Amino acid sequence: MSGYDELKPAFETLGLTDKPVIVHASLKPFGHVQGGVDTVLQLVMESFKSVIMPAFTYRTMITPEVGPPNNGIKYGAEKDLNKMAQPFTPAMRADVMMGMLSETLRIHPAAKRTSHPILSFAGIKSDEYLNAQTLYEPLAPIGALSEAGGWVVFINVGHDSNTSIHYGEKLAGRRQFTRWALVGDRVVECPGFPGDSTGFTAIGEYIKPDTLRVDIGNDAFIQAVSLKRLLDAVGEMLKKNPLALLCQRDDCERCNAVRGML
Repeated sequence: MSGYDELKPAFETLGLTDKPVIVHASLKPFGHVQGGVDTVLQLVMESFKSVIMPAFTYRTMITPEVGPPNNGIKYGAEKDLNKMAQPFTPAMRADVMMGMLSETLRIHPAAKRTSHPILSFAGIKSDEYLNAQTLYEPLAPIGALSEAGGWVVFINVGHDSNTSIHYGEKLAGRRQFTRWALVGDRVVECPGFPGDSTGFTAIGEYIKPDTLRVDIGNDAFIQAVSLKRLLDAVGEMLKKNPLALLCQRDDCERCNAVRGML
């Protein structure tokens, strides 16, 4: 069993109380936490200057019958899912794969959320970063956070959960995609949709010297790396090897689309 007093020193060890951060988290390795997810959110709010998290909503997505070529998608293949798609609203829950902490942040009275119908972010004391997002630049909050000296914080998750690497790919000129989402009774085109993240674990060793890590017990940990260093590292890796950070699955349409452009 963990609690506030047991977890607080780990967060303090990072020494990032004056930094804005983007957080990715899984709470399961902590085991039972006294106070639950609310305790972890309290620690996050106390340990950093401001925080944003992805609050993505993939269930809003629609796959059309036709669309632009080399778009990392099989058109007309998701008719059943299309029938289940839900229109985006600001009150829509973040997808379960975002984790409990993301949803708890989203519903916090002090939180604000962007209005992107697929790739929204929620944050506290983060208006200047959230306001950077547009329909055409969905990952712009990460860029704004980087310019402000922000960091990425990982609570029990690896780089395959690291949304900021997608922004680094975009900066390096890697192919982005177009997707579509329901908003009210309309289908809205959403450019700038990122690729697959399965291959992102390869960056771990590359930036290990620049990564802070605190282990908690046998299985839990917190890691952090500055956004500027992370984004530079993505550019460096792609310059050396244009195929870097792609996954190796034969059936990955987005990674195959990127390979097809090289």
